[in-house]
Amino acid sequence: MTNNPMRVTLEIGPKGKKVVAVAPDWPGLERGAKTEAAALEKLQAYMPRYAQVTRLAGLHAAFETAPNVDVVEQYPGTGSTDFWGISFAFSSIDQQEMSRDELERELTLMQACWAFFDEVRGRVSPEMQKGPRGGGRDRDRIVRHTVAAEQDWAKGVGVIAPDDVLASDEELKSYRDAYCQAIRDYHAQGKQAGSRAKWPLRYLIRHTAFHTLDHAWEMEDKDLTKS
Repeated sequence: MTNNPMRVTLEIGPKGKKVVAVAPDWPGLERGAKTEAAALEKLQAYMPRYAQVTRLAGLHAAFETAPNVDVVEQYPGTGSTDFWGISFAFSSIDQQEMSRDELERELTLMQACWAFFDEVRGRVSPEMQKGPRGGGRDRDRIVRHTVAAEQDWAKGVGVIAPDDVLASDEELKSYRDAYCQAIRDYHAQGKQAGSRAKWPLRYLIRHTAFHTLDHAWEMEDKDLTKS
């Protein structure tokens, strides 16, 4: 990807209410808006924030060489795309096979999203600035929601986590290690995640990374210690 523009796909809601811009080579970097232009603008506005993740992953040099975007695909989303402004459908890139090295790179970025999330939750205020998003949840409720939703997706690769993986750093690390290993195992077997509704592993990784980052950024934006 050196000296090349950043690949971006656009997920278009079926009623045209929302568009999600997705950077498929950078799991977690996704932003939704009401129009294609606004989604692309928002994605680019978040690139400096995502750069912190690439530093944690040891991939910042490659990320810095892609300041411009290249829309390589537009594909239909779902009703949830229109409602939430979040990606809920799969592009052709999501469905492409990955080499083992490609998988490890994506897992490294997902793990960097976790590390960034943990760093944020360790420094923001317990009480959050009130606002429409999340019904005024405090920090700990945001953290619990983020991890609980992810645990539900992890079941799709056979990971059944303890009831409270947030009980200790060791419990959380053990769960995350199991999640990554399960994805590796499914990849080695050529399997998709899920029992009924199937998710390509690329989508599972980027959706996990996006959800983690989205709530990390929410906590940063609502942090009262910066007021």
